[in-house]
Amino acid sequence: MLALAIQLFIAAFSSFLVVGLVSLSDPGAVDGYQTEVAVTGDDTDTLLAVANERDGVTAQRYDDRGAAYDAFERGSVSAVLDANRNDDGQLVVRATAPESGLQTTLLVVQLRDTLEHVERVERQQHVDSGRLEQSPVPVPDEIQASPYVGFTYTILLPLLCFLPVFISGSIVVDSLIEERQRGTLELLRVAPLSLADVIDAKLLATAALAPLQAIAWLLLLSFNGTAIAGPVALIVLVAALSLLVVAGGVAIALWAPDRRQAQLLYSTATVGALVVATALPEHPANTVAKFAIGNPTPTTWGLLAAYCLLALGAFVALSRGIGRLEPDSL
Repeated sequence: MLALAIQLFIAAFSSFLVVGLVSLSDPGAVDGYQTEVAVTGDDTDTLLAVANERDGVTAQRYDDRGAAYDAFERGSVSAVLDANRNDDGQLVVRATAPESGLQTTLLVVQLRDTLEHVERVERQQHVDSGRLEQSPVPVPDEIQASPYVGFTYTILLPLLCFLPVFISGSIVVDSLIEERQRGTLELLRVAPLSLADVIDAKLLATAALAPLQAIAWLLLLSFNGTAIAGPVALIVLVAALSLLVVAGGVAIALWAPDRRQAQLLYSTATVGALVVATALPEHPANTVAKFAIGNPTPTTWGLLAAYCLLALGAFVALSRGIGRLEPDSL
């Protein structure tokens, strides 16, 4: 129940969480932060022009290099940009910033963005003056895209899709281990059902929890304004992975002697599966993102079909294995 409550909180307040988490992972997304920098050196015109056009940066020219560094030591400016031309006519900028802290992180992001635009301006000036033997590849104009889109579709949504899958596997491991250790599994055998029927019922009921949770999270995300282009494909993906993981959890619970070893094996197998997934043509998180934004490739559809076939194969193999299992050995 605690795990469900945590997932509900993540999905229900996804808009607020995305803003905060993106601000941590991408400090440049923070609005209203203004950085004052000192610009000094022999060639400061281009740097000053570009810096003062950027949001969040205010550049002030210092003719005296020593005065610029004195202002930095006093804290009057956040950084010093020393711009000079070398013998080849290249603009070389030396940046001086504080050593550590949140302010430094924000500062580095803003300075990097400014210097990248300076580099673009310099290249265009070299093209116009004919100094380059070949023209550089034209760079598209900057677009005003939301910094939260990438985080939402590549981190938040896969988290909400995969977390119920792993929880379902953990639940079925605990359930079967407890049944074995307390002897209630023997009581279930009194019913007019075989051992395979009992375990299959547990497996399917637990595996159904993940897609049901995924439906709830997708509805909450849509309510928060996050558009999901392919919800059906996402639910099928979650259902396939849930069946696959839960089948593995059942196999571990029937083989492991106690709960601690069973959970250890399940956790190790889960981490190992995540590592192996990095070798796939497309990571499952990328598959989720592509279905969510409505841009699946043939590889994406192929992997979805492969997950479904693998899940069905695991279920059939487990059912046959349980059919050969001696109930008294549990």
